[in-house]
Amino acid sequence: FGAAFTAGIFSVPLVFHLDMVNWFNDKFVTAEMPPPEDVVTALEVGSASWGWMEPILGQVSFFLLCMQFARSQLQNLGVRPYFNWQRNMRAEYLVTQFPEYDAEFLRNYSKIDKIVGPNEMSD
Repeated sequence: FGAAFTAGIFSVPLVFHLDMVNWFNDKFVTAEMPPPEDVVTALEVGSASWGWMEPILGQVSFFLLCMQFARSQLQNLGVRPYFNWQRNMRAEYLVTQFPEYDAEFLRNYSKIDKIVGPNEMSD
């Protein structure tokens, strides 16, 4: 979330703010910019920077779209990777805490038992 939010915030000045566009162009792009009298408004600055900012913004947007699609397909299939990992870690923790009991029984019990009680989250 943090990286996507930060990239979203910085994408606007990197396209429309003349000082940021010039700084980014000097450091990373080195493209020829139009004369100063042709980049007076924010839209003119955006027009000048869009040629080299579009591939970056387009690729990031497509990546986020693919990640959203993958997440929705996992939800459609009922796959919950983090929940399953957490449940397996809890089972292994029980096995290490109670070595005197049957490990397979503890793992199975831990995986079917609810993490919270029935009334703990109902308020």
